[in-house]
Parts: sequence; C-alpha cells; structure tokens
Amino acid sequence: MFGWAAMSVAALGTLVWRHPLADVAAKATAPVGAAFTLMCLVTGSLWGRPTWGTWWTWDPLLTTTALLFVLYLGYLAIRHVPGTEEVRGKRNAIAALVAFVDVPVVYFSVYLWQSLHQTPSILNIETRKTTVHGSMAWTLLLGFCSFTLAFIWLVAQRYRLAGLEAREESFGLEIALAERRLEGGR
Repeated sequence: MFGWAAMSVAALGTLVWRHPLADVAAKATAPVGAAFTLMCLVTGSLWGRPTWGTWWTWDPLLTTTALLFVLYLGYLAIRHVPGTEEVRGKRNAIAALVAFVDVPVVYFSVYLWQSLHQTPSILNIETRKTTVHGSMAWTLLLGFCSFTLAFIWLVAQRYRLAGLEAREESFGLEIALAERRLEGGR
C-alpha cells in the first residue's frame, strides 16, 4: 500500500505540478510495490495454511489485496503502451490515481465485511487502542522499519537506474546522429 501512496503523490506531481521527474518516480516505484504485494500474498498463504487449514480463501482482505496486485500488473502493462512521453505520463498518472481507490478498501475490508482476519492491532478505528504489547510490539516495529527502508532503498536504486537508462538512450541517440552525419559526408 505504501507503493500506491508514493505512486499517487508522483501522479499528482505529473498531473498538477507537471514535474518532469514525477513520472520517473512512479515508474521506479511500481515494480517494487508489485513485488512487495506479491510477497505479502505468498507469505500470507504460507501462514494461512497451518492457521486456517487452507492456502487461500476468498476473504475480503485477501481478495482486495489480490486485486491490488492485479492493479499493479495492470499499471505496469499500461506503462508499456506506446505514446509520447507527456501522454504516457498523464495516462500512467490517471491509472495510478484510479487504482489508489483500492488502498482504503483493503484497509477497511476487515471492518466492512465478515473476515477471517482480526481488526488491526494498531490504528484500530473501533477501539482506538493498540493491543500489541511487549516484545511483539518491538518486533513489529523492527519489521515495519526494515521493510520500509528496504522499499525505499529499492525504489532509490530503480530511480537511479532509470536516470542511467535515460542518459544511455540520449547518448545512443547522439552516437546514431553522429554516424548518420558521417554517412552523409561520404
């Protein structure tokens, strides 16, 4: 879900502020967010098998999270549709904002429908209490911080790689133009 939030901010940067690097940030974030969502679904299934006795159930939280993963795949597919840079940026930004609608649905699914999952132990809107204590709270905090830092690092690496690809593409164009000019001089 963190990925969709970052992509939505980048989408606003593309649509509202027309920042040239906003689309690059969204492009860098999408595959990492998709990988983390897939990892969430797979590890959840591994945990669910001994707990519920099944690998998958059409639980609202699982289903909306699976939909979130499919939306990531759709967004990644839309990124490869040809068009000018400006048109692609707008199209991708609109797709990211439309897909972001599923993020609150995922969070509130345990409140809205009967679910195998418990309501959140942190940020519970019904009880307004945190029910995680002791070493479990520290473990959860450590895991949250670790995965957030890993997400940020991976996105930063993909962002840097996108810059290198753009530079290589520009450099390759300059070489092709120079070769063409040499051919014309003969």
